[in-house]
Amino acid sequence: MMQIAPTASCGPIRDGKVINVIERLHSNRRFPESGGPRFAADPDPEAFAEYGFSIHPEQGDLIYLLCRGMRAKRVVDFATSIGMSALYFAAAMRDNGGGQVIGAELVASKAEVARGNLAAAGLDAYVDIRVGDARETLWDLGGAVDFALIDGWPGGEGPSLARQIAETLAPQIRRGGYILNDNAEPDFLDFIRDPKNGFISMTLPIKRGTELALKVG
Repeated sequence: MMQIAPTASCGPIRDGKVINVIERLHSNRRFPESGGPRFAADPDPEAFAEYGFSIHPEQGDLIYLLCRGMRAKRVVDFATSIGMSALYFAAAMRDNGGGQVIGAELVASKAEVARGNLAAAGLDAYVDIRVGDARETLWDLGGAVDFALIDGWPGGEGPSLARQIAETLAPQIRRGGYILNDNAEPDFLDFIRDPKNGFISMTLPIKRGTELALKVG
């Protein structure tokens, strides 16, 4: 039996304006013939500026539900890309009665597209997208964070970007807060599963493996 991919209308968000933007982004999802940055020898983000690599609907629904359940008020969206994950975060902030999504995006043109998508959904007032290197723009968030998505860009040799961002954000995540990781980079998993870093985590059977970590220390 053929399986039909889930759409935003099957999820927990009930605002038709938000659902329409999410479904438009999903229906327009496309990938480069090369297979994307993970298959490039030198994955320059600017070379893939016209492609919106985004989370899947199940990941977005999970973000929304967890943020609603914990009454999240300050969250981090890395990387924002064209705004798919930011839409789920911002919908939760609004439905929680207010809050802020701190986005991080290296490619300025993608940040502009994201702002347009958020405005179309009526959610742009809840999101601050910081353009530049996230290792700098997320270094000091000015207070505790409830939830962070780490959906990093593949790098070359050395620590992955996901690992570096995890190390940047970990001290800023409040006890009881979450980190959600999309791509299960091995060195990110090493960091988040090391008890001395203050997290416990599990791998969820979503996409290629989605890691959900809870800060307990």
